[in-house]
Amino acid sequence: MNIPIPKSNQGVEPIRGAESGHNRLPLDAEPLLTPEFIQSLANQMYQSTPESLILPSSPTGNSVPTDFPMRPSAPSGSSPVNSGSPLSPSDEEGLTAIARSLYDQMQSADLDPRLGKALKQLGSPERSSNLAQPTHSESKATAQGTTSPLYPAANQPSFYFLQDPSSASQLSPTVVDTRGLTEAAVSRTTLPNLDLPNLELTRQAQFTEFPQTDLSSATQAPEVQNLRSPGRASSSRNGTAGDSGIFEVEVIRRDFPILHQQVNGRPLIWFDNAATTQKPYAVIDSLSRFYERDNSNIHRAAHTLAARATDSYESAREKVQRFLGAGDASEIVFVRGTTEAINLVTQSYGRKFLRAGDEIILSTLEHHANIVPWQMLAQETGAVLKVIPINDRGEILMDEYSRLLGPRTRFVAVTQVSNSLGTILPVAEITHLAHRHGAKVLIDGAQAVSHMPVDVQAIDCDFYVFSGHKLFAPSGIGVLYAKAELLEAMPPWQGGGSMIRHVTFEETVYSDPPAKFEAGTPNIADAVGLGAAIDYITRLGLSNIERYEHNLTDYATEQLSHIPGLRLIGTAAHKVSVVSFVLDGIPTEQVGQRLAQEGIAVRAGHHCAQPSLRHFGLTMSVRPSLAFYNTQGEVDRLVEVIKTLRYR
Repeated sequence: MNIPIPKSNQGVEPIRGAESGHNRLPLDAEPLLTPEFIQSLANQMYQSTPESLILPSSPTGNSVPTDFPMRPSAPSGSSPVNSGSPLSPSDEEGLTAIARSLYDQMQSADLDPRLGKALKQLGSPERSSNLAQPTHSESKATAQGTTSPLYPAANQPSFYFLQDPSSASQLSPTVVDTRGLTEAAVSRTTLPNLDLPNLELTRQAQFTEFPQTDLSSATQAPEVQNLRSPGRASSSRNGTAGDSGIFEVEVIRRDFPILHQQVNGRPLIWFDNAATTQKPYAVIDSLSRFYERDNSNIHRAAHTLAARATDSYESAREKVQRFLGAGDASEIVFVRGTTEAINLVTQSYGRKFLRAGDEIILSTLEHHANIVPWQMLAQETGAVLKVIPINDRGEILMDEYSRLLGPRTRFVAVTQVSNSLGTILPVAEITHLAHRHGAKVLIDGAQAVSHMPVDVQAIDCDFYVFSGHKLFAPSGIGVLYAKAELLEAMPPWQGGGSMIRHVTFEETVYSDPPAKFEAGTPNIADAVGLGAAIDYITRLGLSNIERYEHNLTDYATEQLSHIPGLRLIGTAAHKVSVVSFVLDGIPTEQVGQRLAQEGIAVRAGHHCAQPSLRHFGLTMSVRPSLAFYNTQGEVDRLVEVIKTLRYR
């Protein structure tokens, strides 16, 4: 069915998604939920689904009832209110009753919880106080008094509901937190026969200025050339980076509630992204939705919640498969994080296939999580570790790597991106050379997946691992990709429920991969959150993220390099947004503490990468690490504070 668009948007040509088929409005024409629109929505919903959707009778002069009786469905084409007449937009109590009834009945549908919450608030007798402020945090635009009674301000969240009006003719919009939704989330908010995406639940930040653009599915990473909103000037300081025109950062930042707070009386600047990334509303709300509606164990129960939880969990696995370019979802194993994934490989594949004298090659740039498990395996099996050296820019020496390879090389385990220096390693070339010697290859992608597109089949690696919390997803969830034939050949690492087909006291028959490696109750909700994070960044486009962060990193490097006494650590030609440094004569801990006093979060320490720092004669460094929601203005503030520390 086709819900009419509110008057303020009539005549706007919708944009149609190639796969979803949902109508989408251009983002400079955002619909408002006026009384007329709610009336039309309610009437058409009732007419389209008369057997399942029961709306209340319109009260006349009485307070809103707390419960509404079910009533027989109306004939097709009739009004959902009693007496057969359409609901008047001025009938505030009738609108309220409908909103409450819609909320109650939509609980059984796959509705985004924020829209449901808004309907619930609209239908509450206390809606005036409930809706007086934005749901999550007061928007910058509201604080500056830039809201319009008819249209959202350019720098405000893009969805509105009504406050309690003093009269039907004088309405005031109130921000409701429907920020951070992706196109995939829109498709999940659609009730039967209801074209709900006309409500434009998708964020401004994700699609702007591409009339009739193909909004392809989350299986692809769109290469959107310009994500700048129409009619807005580019800002080199707080908006786009340089003249790249890739992101409206201040718009995107509204998806991340944690960024909008003060720490020690200063606005928070989050430059600790290499340690963990912050989470958009799309991810936060996916967790709430799961626990509110779908919480259940998976796979073995016959009831509805188990089926929904299973579908969500396995859907997340398929999203990871597409995100990494894996050949099949069965090649994706959910674990707690990168560390557990590497330990799984060492303890399963390594114990079975490595013997005394076999050689394992690592690089100087490895995180401890890709050193210690291999040391433990070498001590247990008698295997030998060899290490690829690096130069003074923090780049591995490929000639030395080639010389390390030999007939006893059985395994190569390297990071794709150094967490301490930001160096990008040529993992496809590393893999190709290892395979020429018959060695298997594991790539640690923990620091790569949030910065660049990854294709495990193009790399041809045998194993690839990463952690969700580095990818704007929850902590406690991670991924092991492995080629199907390797998973078949590897024994289980842990035993328990879910990973078996048949158990007797004499013998156990194990399940096929990936279940064979997922013993016990998995981290279902956080896997769902990982899927939501993948949806979110896929919609932004990892190639777009990569370009924006490259420009921002160049800017940060240039500004920091002008500070006397500051030494940048890691200056590789190819690197991601890590700008580690030390200051002459000032302890690393003191620098970190001073920045923290100004609300700037950086990592100050050895970063679980002591061998790489020792190459530079260091035990610690200060590590600002940037993400696509960071700005040049934040970099300027970092530089300003460092200068005060230097010269005080």
